Amino acid sequence: MPTQPLRIVADANIPLVSEAFGRLGEIETYAAAALTREVVAKADVLLVRSVTRVDAAMLEGSAVRFVGTATIGTDHVDTAYLTSRGIAFAYAPGSNAESVVEWVLAALLAVASDRGEALAGRRAAVVGVGNVGGRLAPRLEALGFTVLRVDPPRARAEGDAGFVPLDEALARADLVSLHVPLVSEGPDATPHLINTARLAQIRPGAWLVNASRGRVVDSRALLNAITDGHVGAALLDVFEGEPAPDPALVARCTLATPHIAGHSFDGKVNGTRMLHDALLRWLGEDGAFEASGALELAPEDHRTLVPGPAPDSPQAETSWLDALVRPLYPIREDDARMRACLHGSEAERGACFTRLRARYPRRRRWDLYALNPADVPAALHRAVFEGLGLRAATMP
Repeated sequence: MPTQPLRIVADANIPLVSEAFGRLGEIETYAAAALTREVVAKADVLLVRSVTRVDAAMLEGSAVRFVGTATIGTDHVDTAYLTSRGIAFAYAPGSNAESVVEWVLAALLAVASDRGEALAGRRAAVVGVGNVGGRLAPRLEALGFTVLRVDPPRARAEGDAGFVPLDEALARADLVSLHVPLVSEGPDATPHLINTARLAQIRPGAWLVNASRGRVVDSRALLNAITDGHVGAALLDVFEGEPAPDPALVARCTLATPHIAGHSFDGKVNGTRMLHDALLRWLGEDGAFEASGALELAPEDHRTLVPGPAPDSPQAETSWLDALVRPLYPIREDDARMRACLHGSEAERGACFTRLRARYPRRRRWDLYALNPADVPAALHRAVFEGLGLRAATMP
């Protein structure tokens, strides 16, 4: 292990990175686009996010001995190369899972409310029941969905009880929500998991949600399925071809955002904390990064939640819930910003997409906010406090 102060190079978009790692050595932060082979050559530690490819082209001949990515995914890191060079690796599984769940809930409420439709009573297929899908499934149930859980690796390990095969779920579900990792090969390979054949299996008019990885869905096949009306709504946060996805697909999406589902402030700080603690373990030290102060509500985080009059129909209930969460996460604004990136050359569209991610507004997790249960219609208590995850205020 290093005996001298560590030389740490980090993506400047990792929150609190200087506060967390500064005491461990000399830290230099750069925009992701500036994290080049030359910049990292003399670093002991490299800390990145998902937009930086870490492989032999980046690290060969460098002094790097520890790589951390403040993300739940690792497909941008050549972990086999790191292992072959004895370079330690850490990532942040589950760090932003709550943020992604809230993105899905906000997206569903926005689309259903705008269409004057109800969510309760529908059947949802949650494909991938891990850190995100495992949290999402009970939240959807609290909102009135029947949930079909699809997870072949877990079904093999735990038994089929409680799980549904993918093909069956696609045929039965009104909503298909994807939460799988990008696995390149083997029986559970996920690139183009949703392709022309699988889209044909989907129940006509069903909604498709993808907040996992863009390559999980065949973009051209999905565009065709939207165009011919077979897919009733496409709610996408991730796309093939990022940072310049097919503008025709983005334009036809019911809701589209620039790979920011997991970009809540709390999720990002969680990722920083997990990398910090992993680096300490690699150094053989005890301790943890204490981020609780940073996670308290700051003045700019305060929101006023104003429950409306009691709704009188399932459609009105969905709109009531949508209005409740809008101050917490105005997801329509993310959609509007994404659509502003549809014009210009591929390079211009890619720069726009990247800029939206780098300058993403501060968003906080919903369980920081409380409502007086007396202000919530009794029929919606479960939806509000279990589904949305808001806290029930304790009244004096």
